[in-house]
Amino acid sequence: MSGLSFDLAWTAPEGGFRLACAADLPARGVTAVYGPSGAGKSTLLHCIAGLRRGDPGSHLTFAGEPWQTGGSCLPAHRRRAAVVFQDARLFPQLTVAGNLAYARRRAAPGGPDAATVSAALGIEALLPRRPDTLSAGQKQRVAIARALLANPRLLLLDEPLANLDGEARRECLAALQAALVALAIPLLYVSHSIEEITGIADELLVLEGGRLAARGPLLDLAGRLDSPLADEPDAAAIVEVTVAGTEAAYGLTRLTLAGEPLWVTAEAVNPGERRRLRIPARDVSVCRRKPADTSILNLLPVTLEALRPAGSSHCLLQLAIDGQHLLARITRKSADALALTPGDALYAQIKSTALAGDSL
Repeated sequence: MSGLSFDLAWTAPEGGFRLACAADLPARGVTAVYGPSGAGKSTLLHCIAGLRRGDPGSHLTFAGEPWQTGGSCLPAHRRRAAVVFQDARLFPQLTVAGNLAYARRRAAPGGPDAATVSAALGIEALLPRRPDTLSAGQKQRVAIARALLANPRLLLLDEPLANLDGEARRECLAALQAALVALAIPLLYVSHSIEEITGIADELLVLEGGRLAARGPLLDLAGRLDSPLADEPDAAAIVEVTVAGTEAAYGLTRLTLAGEPLWVTAEAVNPGERRRLRIPARDVSVCRRKPADTSILNLLPVTLEALRPAGSSHCLLQLAIDGQHLLARITRKSADALALTPGDALYAQIKSTALAGDSL
């Protein structure tokens, strides 16, 4: 099945902002739409959902079906694209079960049943309760369940975790991942938090000022020097690792990356699981020889692929290890002292960091 293809423009009625971007996205997996506030992320999502109509000349198709072309624009209710907003927007007079039943009654034939969705999102115990008795995280999980029960062809999430604290955000993300695995519905996920999308996104669209600044696989974009992500203060690479075991006495988990051990502080996980690890560039340094006596546990053999200035006093390094990449931010003075040149064999020294994301 063909995916989502668009060449969209939208101009604010009051002027001052214009969205103009085009992309072809797969009809599977999770595509994250990322960028700062005001970049046009929600506007793009609303145009795809049919909540806003693109300017004349815009084109939008999904699975080969034209949603907007020329002067024709398919109404939102005929697109079968379910939207979940920052606020859950549950019906306050209905129980959780009632909210889910309402969505199921209005759904297209087929699709998942309430029991399957409730189990995937972990909301079975909430079914008799009303929305005003739920926490913010519970409301969002119910909102996602209601959207899934509408049997959409495309799920659109507009900063759904923006109002949640850290623990509620982690619980909701874990539940969403379980539901996506169980139901295999393509998802567009809007967020201004790169940490939030680390464990869930396959593809990434980066918006800046209403324009598409970058597009590609998340793991690839996060580790490239020419990506706009590399210019952020919290720039970080994302790598795939395998859980090897735990050392409970020290509160550490041992991972492997390209066959090399990597120790992190993390909760107990299952050996053999594939995970994603976000490693901030500021937590990585390099040396030419492997230190014999050091407090740093994580020492990985890498190859310097590229380097470039990062401000007046620092530079950013792109380090390769078995087809994956790390980033390191070091001072220009250190780079000159080490006489760094692309192709150099180095060791990356990485501070122990928290495991990011859930099982792949």
